Amino acid sequence: MTAVKRVWWKKSVVYQVYWRSFYDTDGDGVGDLDGVIEKLDYIRGLGVDIIWLNPVYESPDLDNGYDISDYESIMPKAGTLETLDRLLAETHRRGMRLIMDLVVNHTSHLHPWFLESRSSRSNPKRDWYIWKDASEGGGPPNNWRSYFSPSTWEWDAATEQYYFHSFAAEQPDLNWRNPELREAICGMMRRWLSRGIDGFRLDAIALLAKPDGFPDAERPEDIRYLTNNPGLHDFIREMNARVLAGRDIVTVGEAAFVTPEEGLKFVGEDRGELDMLFHFEVCDEMPSWDMLRFKRIQRRWYEGLWGRGANSQFLNNHDHTRQVSRYGNDGPYRVQSAKLLATMLHTLPGIPYIYQGEEIGMTGVRFDSIEEYNDIAMRNRYAEEVAGGREPAEVLASLQPLSRDNSRTPMQWDDSREAGFTSGTPWIRVNPNYREINAARDLAAPDSIYAYYRELISLRHRHDVLAYGEFEEWPEYADDEHLYVYERHLDGVRWLVALNHGDEAAELIWPARMAGRKLRLLLGNYPAPALGDESAGGSKGEGGSEGGADGECQGECQGEPEGQSESASGRTKLHPHEARIYAVE
Repeated sequence: MTAVKRVWWKKSVVYQVYWRSFYDTDGDGVGDLDGVIEKLDYIRGLGVDIIWLNPVYESPDLDNGYDISDYESIMPKAGTLETLDRLLAETHRRGMRLIMDLVVNHTSHLHPWFLESRSSRSNPKRDWYIWKDASEGGGPPNNWRSYFSPSTWEWDAATEQYYFHSFAAEQPDLNWRNPELREAICGMMRRWLSRGIDGFRLDAIALLAKPDGFPDAERPEDIRYLTNNPGLHDFIREMNARVLAGRDIVTVGEAAFVTPEEGLKFVGEDRGELDMLFHFEVCDEMPSWDMLRFKRIQRRWYEGLWGRGANSQFLNNHDHTRQVSRYGNDGPYRVQSAKLLATMLHTLPGIPYIYQGEEIGMTGVRFDSIEEYNDIAMRNRYAEEVAGGREPAEVLASLQPLSRDNSRTPMQWDDSREAGFTSGTPWIRVNPNYREINAARDLAAPDSIYAYYRELISLRHRHDVLAYGEFEEWPEYADDEHLYVYERHLDGVRWLVALNHGDEAAELIWPARMAGRKLRLLLGNYPAPALGDESAGGSKGEGGSEGGADGECQGECQGEPEGQSESASGRTKLHPHEARIYAVE
């Protein structure tokens, strides 16, 4: 058995606040930091430990804050430095921590550093960004695509060179080979930590290093050449040594297109780099639900990281559409499906993330015209495709399902005008289903999705097995397209998770090796059947919550929760999108 190093953040649950869509207090239609402060008790009510705050730095806001023009000022529409200090203090007062989303791969084209860099070829900050002459044919230096546009290169007429951008032309990449630039970044990070911030989620961290010579790509449409290039980990280790090491903080690295072997380089506990990995093998490479593929991904990452580095578990965020719409059933089984997905993410190995609104089962949305979308990636792709001759309606329909705006619609607080998000006109349209799906409704119902999340988080806090226990998938169901059955075990404690990710009922047949075992149901997302109705129990309490005690304990709690106990024999019927967590005795 591989022992897992114990540290506070491995038992934590992270809640992502996309502040501009969270809560607006001044009526301008955009969420703000005062709104986050006002709703802190709602977040704390879930039991979460860490708040991840999307970028609030000064920005022209062309990419919703990921184009930073001043690392040490706050965007006026979000608030002020004093507001942020108050948010930090109020977060800490409630026993939670706050980490900031930080982009150090690129800045805004309006950042003073870039304005100096582009002012002349001889400017001292010229080398803080990446500049190249035109190719021999007079065009861009190579054939690479960016994430948001057909080329990674933008011509600067004043200095007659191209500058490099992995994202939009308004987001020029920093040159991490320049030691003065690296020190400027490290100094800025140290100042934020001195202010009391509890860590960083480092956006696009895998893009810092660029390959020598910028050679043409054989397949320009496959933009993996932008990531994980030689020298990357030297930069991150230096950042750790100069900024992060020796502090009681947590760091998360966002890394696209990484394998488990590459991921371990970011978060290996002997590497001196980052604490936790945020990879996208599911969200980027699984456009719709595929149980067999999902199982394979989980196996690979468990085998690659367990006991050596920490993984994250999530199925949606501000860049990926709502999980219950994309990977679940947002129709008749929305509530059950939302609870099943949560059960899975909070019981698989890794640190679970909650994206705002996920805890009430918010769904994706499709707008009627491209003008209603704010997503710069979608708008640029739409323009490119239409210019290439495709019908606008066809292009819109093809881009809608995975638009980032699907998950960026305002938080649905209640059934009042604009879902209670703002007294003004929201910066992006509210999902029309807010009268049926909203936080007020969930808070009032004992069997709600919110209540279920609270129970899941409480289980994680009270039982080490979910944070530190080994993972074992049941081989009998490894090739099943709907059933996912696995165990977590630690120091003699053994838990079983049974999930039916399908719109039809399914039978769980108990293998002979379970003969004589007792199963005590800890949590489920369906109301409890009468004792004896099934061979292995049902969920306890109203609405499928275990009704266990509050509070935390060290190690494994004894004598609770008090779920129904049955023998593991015969067959058990699992309803559509049913999830169960058992203690095996």
